[in-house]
Amino acid sequence: MEVPKASDVLANELRERILSGEYTEGTPLPPERELVVQTKMSRTTVREALRILEVQGLVRIKAGRAGGAFVQRPGEQSMADTVALLIRGRQIRLGALLETREAIEPFCAQLAARHRTDEDLARLDAANEDIATAGDKLDAFLQANVDWHIAVASASHNELLSGLMISLSRAIYAATENEGFIDEKVREITVKAHRSVTRAIRDRDPDAAVRRMSRHVHSYAESIREFEERTDIPLDQES
Repeated sequence: MEVPKASDVLANELRERILSGEYTEGTPLPPERELVVQTKMSRTTVREALRILEVQGLVRIKAGRAGGAFVQRPGEQSMADTVALLIRGRQIRLGALLETREAIEPFCAQLAARHRTDEDLARLDAANEDIATAGDKLDAFLQANVDWHIAVASASHNELLSGLMISLSRAIYAATENEGFIDEKVREITVKAHRSVTRAIRDRDPDAAVRRMSRHVHSYAESIREFEERTDIPLDQES
């Protein structure tokens, strides 16, 4: 019979209080010395429990006289970080990343066309401008490309999809950071496709958005697969 560590027990209790809303976002948890008195646990145990919550993204630790453990609710970045660990830890193949993007990103575009705001459109337009002006700078092109895909997911206003797309887009960025693949033709096609999808989102046309995004991500995936037949594209495990 496995007996849980005291720090895990305390972390679990505090986690439930945070997730249930008993401790609201931005408020401090009881001071460390108070938790020691309340729980009758050692200071080392209390600190370990707080570190567990910090790693899980449920609290942020601030030092100093006005410091302490402050509650933060998990958001899309928490999910993105978790998925990124899965991708790196399991060494998920590039083909699986592309398949997943083909499965979900057209739906992101559809939702974006329904729910987008003026702020969402501004992000999409800014990313499109960055892509168009990146020239032959590979890093600038890839970063702008990631920014656009994440902006589409954010415009869906679905945090689960946004978190997943952040991780997928960054992983695909790392895997396609290759001058041989990102040539002038790929850049031109990307600019045209992104503007086309953006127009559908701007016009609140979900049918056109899903159709155009499906065509774009599928053709991009096919281009990568064709390139892989000629040369290997490793999945960068450090990005």
